Amino acid sequence: MTAWYLLAIGLSFGLAVAATLLVRTFAYRRKIVDDPNQAPERKRHDRPTALLGGVAIVLSSQIAWLLLNHLGAFSVQPLPAKFFFGLSLAGLAIIIGGGLDDWRRLSPRAQFMWPLLAGLFVIMAGIGVDFITNPFGGVLFLNQFRWTILTWHGMPYHVTLWADLFTVVWILGTTYTTKILDGLDGLVTGLGVIGSIIIFLLTLRPEVAQPSVALLALVLAGACAGFLLFNWHPASIFLGESGSLYIGFMLGVLSTISGGKIATALLILGLPILDLAWVIAQRWLFQKTSPFKTADRRHLHFQLLEAGLSTRQSVVLLYGLTALFGVATLFFSGRQKVYALAGVLGVLILLTAWVSRRQRQRQQESRP
Repeated sequence: MTAWYLLAIGLSFGLAVAATLLVRTFAYRRKIVDDPNQAPERKRHDRPTALLGGVAIVLSSQIAWLLLNHLGAFSVQPLPAKFFFGLSLAGLAIIIGGGLDDWRRLSPRAQFMWPLLAGLFVIMAGIGVDFITNPFGGVLFLNQFRWTILTWHGMPYHVTLWADLFTVVWILGTTYTTKILDGLDGLVTGLGVIGSIIIFLLTLRPEVAQPSVALLALVLAGACAGFLLFNWHPASIFLGESGSLYIGFMLGVLSTISGGKIATALLILGLPILDLAWVIAQRWLFQKTSPFKTADRRHLHFQLLEAGLSTRQSVVLLYGLTALFGVATLFFSGRQKVYALAGVLGVLILLTAWVSRRQRQRQQESRP
């Protein structure tokens, strides 16, 4: 399988580089750009920058999967055809919704419709979580209520009430985590590389042993890495709505396919998830405003800049912490992962305290 793994990441990397060049040219010609004069309080760039970068990642991933499947890379552990069909439809939904938002700025309700549709395509493909393991003992089964709604080409399609509901909510959660995290050049793209490589390594463990899921993860890693060449600070193209959604979406899907490794994805995305929860709590409890009303600069990645770190330093710091907790999932199991999640919370508290102290120091130094 080693040759297939190398081909998977190399193929998707090359396709992503070529696709990014094409998409960037198209975006500039059509003036589908992020203008820093709009909402300047949240912008870090000083000139209009191409959007639609996610289109390059989605297309390169989809083409790589099709080519690898045609070449027989998935023959060792075949995935059902409906898996690829569902993931292709989901990617198309995210491209359409994200592209429309980059072009026309959709309302929040219209934005939400497309990731929700992508999640529905996933469960239609039979991807879901049938049970959740309690790290302190016991299993919670989610597949008690299942109905077959149709059979197509000999392949049954089921509705499993609690499993499908949990899967959609979980995938929407990871999808919107990376959407909100997309505030610094290269941040979400790099986390996509790290997260997918961690999932790849997880699938190689004997108790998991899923070479086909490993191929899917490496394709995502290669596509993100190819795009990162152009998205690293100072970026010449941004992920846009489709890219920021798709990376979190695929990390959620891959963690689901790989035996429901929810704790793994929680550790990979632990910091941004907890940061998002803290920002929502601040808006709701202290500002008495809608937690989803407006975007602001309260998120950790922006606060690191306010503390004096550069964009690259902030991104590399978050890369390092993500990799640290991600690698921990390869060695921890059961309740150990719960303790690791507590460690993520502890790191967030320490970082927040350090940022507050640095901001006070900078304010004092700037006074005459």
